[in-house]
Amino acid sequence: MDLIRIGDKLISLAKITGALEEMLALRQKGMSQAEVARKFGIDRSFLSRVETLGEIRKGRTIALVGFPLKNTDEIERVAREEGVDFILLMTDRERWDFVYKKSGIELINEIMNWIYRVRQHDVVIILGSDQRIKLFRALLDNEVVAVEIGKSPMKDDAYVEPEYLREIIRKVKER
Repeated sequence: MDLIRIGDKLISLAKITGALEEMLALRQKGMSQAEVARKFGIDRSFLSRVETLGEIRKGRTIALVGFPLKNTDEIERVAREEGVDFILLMTDRERWDFVYKKSGIELINEIMNWIYRVRQHDVVIILGSDQRIKLFRALLDNEVVAVEIGKSPMKDDAYVEPEYLREIIRKVKER
């Protein structure tokens, strides 16, 4: 057990961790610091300090969507190294398997879920064909950074230079 004695107090680290996780989950869902503080009977400034303690990066969140790509593993590695928040990459085979292995309703639900998740980010980097880029720009209110990898319809996987993507991500983060 993670129990700590401070004077006559016995403190549970698991209880503290659980409460912090719940507070941050409520903040992530959009609840204000003041609302969460009231719910837990703490000062809003305490919650602010907790968030600051755990802060890794301030600034815009980034999503990366790309298909059909030849080097998804390399691209994903670069995106993770650069702190991209949401990554959805597929080869042409994975794209078609995704379509054919789902029922109509499953396919629609999954696509709607992806659209919802991508729309949660400030900037979306799209690695796609000319037509896919137009579609994403129409669907998203976010800033879209487009990297055209071919003309529609694409039948072959495209290779994206990993260091070129790294440069794009870094420039997006600088803004």
